Amino acid sequence: MTQSIQAKTLTLLDVETKFNFQLCEDEQFFREWIDDLPEISDDKKRALDNVKAGYINSVKYAMLEDTVKMVVLAPLLFLADFYLTPFHIEAEKSVELTIEDEDTIVRGSIDVLLLLKSFWVVAIEAKRSQYSVEAGLPQLLFYMLNDPSPEQVTFGLLTNGSSFRFIKMTKQGTPQYAVSKLFDIANPGNELYEVFRILKRLAGIISINTSST
Repeated sequence: MTQSIQAKTLTLLDVETKFNFQLCEDEQFFREWIDDLPEISDDKKRALDNVKAGYINSVKYAMLEDTVKMVVLAPLLFLADFYLTPFHIEAEKSVELTIEDEDTIVRGSIDVLLLLKSFWVVAIEAKRSQYSVEAGLPQLLFYMLNDPSPEQVTFGLLTNGSSFRFIKMTKQGTPQYAVSKLFDIANPGNELYEVFRILKRLAGIISINTSST
């Protein structure tokens, strides 16, 4: 009999064994979060400084996932122009995959999904501020595997409102993934600048790839 499990219960070992994932440690595999990042204007910096200030004020209280999305994700995506054409956003998108050998269906819902036409740009998994972003990695990898365009590279972002980590996945042959360094609001300066620049860089890559297909 087919059994059903929730994506949020998956461990990293589950994801790597059930879906044949491999962590790629080649530094050249994921250069998109490092190379050719766009410049950021003073106006955007001031706006991102306000986002950081809003987080610092809000984190004094218990921040649930919805609060994380409202205080940090929503303004960040707005400033990065992800609410404008050609992008659009879906929230709580339901996905499922069947593991044939185990007669198991894995189900879950993606917190925020950015799309360009039919291509997935960034799947975002938000965790409440008390949790490490690493707690969401198995869940996000599962969601990214659901990209309906296996020939395309898929990018993801994990955040708990304070910390941010980008993910890259390729699905042709053996699925591989790599992660960026961890960016954190609590660090000196404002690392939201870098998060913003990387989001814009990834959006540009997907836009170019889409227009050429």
